Amino acid sequence: RGAAGGRWRGSPGPSPLTDSPPQALVDDTEDVSLDFGSEEELALRKAKIRHPVATFFHLFFRVSAIITYLFCDWFSNSFVACFVTILLLLSFDFWSVKNVTGRLLVGLRWWNQIDEDGKSHWVFEAKKVPTITASTEAEARIFWLGLIICPVIWTVFLFSTLFSLKLKWLALVIAGISLQTANLYGYIHCKLGGQKSISRTMSRFFVTADVPKRQTRRISEDHIEEHGKTDTN
Repeated sequence: RGAAGGRWRGSPGPSPLTDSPPQALVDDTEDVSLDFGSEEELALRKAKIRHPVATFFHLFFRVSAIITYLFCDWFSNSFVACFVTILLLLSFDFWSVKNVTGRLLVGLRWWNQIDEDGKSHWVFEAKKVPTITASTEAEARIFWLGLIICPVIWTVFLFSTLFSLKLKWLALVIAGISLQTANLYGYIHCKLGGQKSISRTMSRFFVTADVPKRQTRRISEDHIEEHGKTDTN
């Protein structure tokens, strides 16, 4: 055909690929997002226990002390050997929980320091900024369960020694309660101290945010008073 007939014979006909607008292809590729950094985060989330050695020794010394206290008569008839062994296990547990496992598993730490004047000060710290090596929920549960349940068990031993009149074990049981309750008391203060600091910062934020409102109210009241004085004059 000619130009008046519409299309020339050599011109190609309409095809579904050429007639579809190219914008559709662009829209299909707009929602595609590639995030290569999320693979490391997913791997860290899947890891239930990131500090296996610290988690093991958090329970090893205290559980070993309890087992040795219950079954020491089966292995040795020497009261002094059993007493010293259990006391050493309790001491190792106190040191490891206070200095190592609390810092790694839950990000808490407490200690006592003496200033230049000779006064004693208790310091309770809590990690605020999460890091890659932060603890997981499983580690935190293991830490707090071991920290709470074991002093309760030693308290049961205290009543059992009193009722059974085994007073020779009373000093050892009191030592176990004292050492493990000290760690529990310190870490509870660390946990509550972090929450108190957060509440204090929030209260300071609201107080500072409310200051401009109070200033504007005072300025408006002053303007009203001045306007009233001019009207009376």
